[in-house]
Amino acid sequence: MSRDSMVFALSGAFFGLIVGWILGSQSAAPRPVVAPAPTTAAAPASDAAPPLDIQRATELERQAAAQPSDRIARVELANLYYDAERFDLAIPWYEAALGLDPNDVSVSTDLGVCYFYTDQVDQALAQLDQSLSIDPRHPKTLLNQGIIRAFGKQDLEGAAESWEQVIAISPNSEEGLRAQQALDGLRSAHPDDGTVPGGAGSEIPESP
Repeated sequence: MSRDSMVFALSGAFFGLIVGWILGSQSAAPRPVVAPAPTTAAAPASDAAPPLDIQRATELERQAAAQPSDRIARVELANLYYDAERFDLAIPWYEAALGLDPNDVSVSTDLGVCYFYTDQVDQALAQLDQSLSIDPRHPKTLLNQGIIRAFGKQDLEGAAESWEQVIAISPNSEEGLRAQQALDGLRSAHPDDGTVPGGAGSEIPESP
């Protein structure tokens, strides 16, 4: 799974349509996958994950062990596990990298996504809050926050607020376009109950 691309099946009590998402903060070629339902968040997100490069992982682990201050090796190793959808193995390496550089917002956000996929929703949201304390205007973090609020906490209003921030900060970016698509889906599914900001019955206007 790419850290820059993910497809969630938005169905049932949520939106009843498929929306493309950006998840993660590192540079990688987008590759769509289908995410599990929130109740199975600990499972791999798809069968299409690339195989884990065990040789490279072993090399990086040796490098990290030999150089306790090597942050880059730890991030690269975490990314390797992330891309193979081994989120449980990515977590300690992201945590170690943050121990060496607590202000790396991209690593912090990727760690939050890993928490979500290992069924630690509250920890995921707390980590994204930490990312936003570093950079309150980080679009990918806000987009992810909306996703996790919606899928992990069934907080559609909170999700909409996160996505509105993405649109306000970066309306023409891919994150902004995805956030708008998400809001449109929410408003279509909840047109009259006022649950979603900007929907019918709400005083918050539609984003341009």
